[in-house]
Amino acid sequence: MNLAVAAAVFPVIFLGELPDKTMFASLVMATRGRPFAVWLGATAAFAVHVVIATTVGVLLIDILPHRAVEVAVALTFFAGAGFALYDGLRGRDDPDRADPPQAAMRRRRSAITMFALIFLAEWGDLTQVLTINLAARYHSPWSVGTGALLALAAVAGIAVAGGQGLLRCVNVNVVRVITAIVLIILGCYAGWAALS
Repeated sequence: MNLAVAAAVFPVIFLGELPDKTMFASLVMATRGRPFAVWLGATAAFAVHVVIATTVGVLLIDILPHRAVEVAVALTFFAGAGFALYDGLRGRDDPDRADPPQAAMRRRRSAITMFALIFLAEWGDLTQVLTINLAARYHSPWSVGTGALLALAAVAGIAVAGGQGLLRCVNVNVVRVITAIVLIILGCYAGWAALS
């Protein structure tokens, strides 16, 4: 592995992911779920995409229909909105404190939901395309993959920390309702992208 290549890839992927919808999704999901579980789910999905992008990504992007991917992304956003709205309208401040066994299930659900959301949303995304191009340019999939994964995990970490910071300023139930609204908007955008 070439550390210079990994170091060159990191800022490119980091800056490419910063304004991305998946960063915003990580931020809002962190207000709803446990931060580490959200980050873990996002990072695991990014890892899968980095492996795909550095090996057979070019072929998969050409094979998978763009509309099907966008529809799946929209449905995942809507499902996340439903969960957030349900939690927000129930009106409990911290259900995990009252029911520790449910807390473990929520953490698992947060990680799985985030994994599915990122996994679906990243198909054909700018950072996936950049990773494919960088792997082809440098002919070093391990180095490119390492730099890309570290950058994506860092962006997810920033988003999760931002979501948790938001909870210190705003009531958790209000945040969950706002999260639901944002996820509905993202779902509508993905649905619109699938139709256009």
